[in-house]
Amino acid sequence: MSLGVTLAVLGAALLHASWNAMLKGGSDMTLDMANVVAGSALVVVPLLPFVPLPEPASWPYIAASIVIHIGYYTALVGTYRAGDLSHGYPLMRGVAPLLVAGFGAAVLGELPGVWMWIGILLISGGVIGIAFIGGASFLHNRRATAWALANAALIAAYTLVDGTGVRLAGSPERYAVWMFFFDGFPYVLIVAWLRRADLLPYVRDHWWRGLAGGAFAVVAYAIALWAMTRAPIAAVAALRETSVIFAAVLGSWFLKEPFGRARVAGATAVVLGVVFLKF
Repeated sequence: MSLGVTLAVLGAALLHASWNAMLKGGSDMTLDMANVVAGSALVVVPLLPFVPLPEPASWPYIAASIVIHIGYYTALVGTYRAGDLSHGYPLMRGVAPLLVAGFGAAVLGELPGVWMWIGILLISGGVIGIAFIGGASFLHNRRATAWALANAALIAAYTLVDGTGVRLAGSPERYAVWMFFFDGFPYVLIVAWLRRADLLPYVRDHWWRGLAGGAFAVVAYAIALWAMTRAPIAAVAALRETSVIFAAVLGSWFLKEPFGRARVAGATAVVLGVVFLKF
């Protein structure tokens, strides 16, 4: 993986952690999630006249990704309702690269080399370790853990689907812009049906959070999609999870969640994993 791709994905990781921290810090996570998803669709609307439709071969992957993302948004809300950002976020993000690497090798034939496997394992191990600081986290956060593990599977699924689809789309921006536009409808409509008396007043009062979070989400994932056309999907998936370090810091600063030497050890493992990905 080149230095330029590495730095771009690290920047995307910071943006991803930022919008997740915004979601966790909101007053109503279901409405906040719908607000961000709607914001993601709105921020790409000005680009639609200038970005051609993706190639037909990529449309089944876009459709599959949209369906998977409905489950992802639901599980993300469930994770953050049940536990801390610094527990659920690293767990779901740490398990996903292992699933991507395993299924990517089996389904796509992208078999990571020895150094890449070491990097993936170090990043995932450090990230998962951050989730279980304190020893009793699993017992005290069983519901959050269950939601996070379910979401890890969904993250792995959409990563593999999108990593394949973007390579068939003609260019990363064609896949990203149109996928985010169409992705903005199903989940928002579901929430509008379930919370029809609450959604519009909430969006009216917190529209800026939706646009900011949506912009962060679009840019972060667009960078990841671009990187998947230039590097193995498993390596990009692992490198994205450096976002956990940013999330742990944001959780400590803004959400007053604990951050100590044990999390520093996990962060060190993640940094070493990034180094090994460069070999």
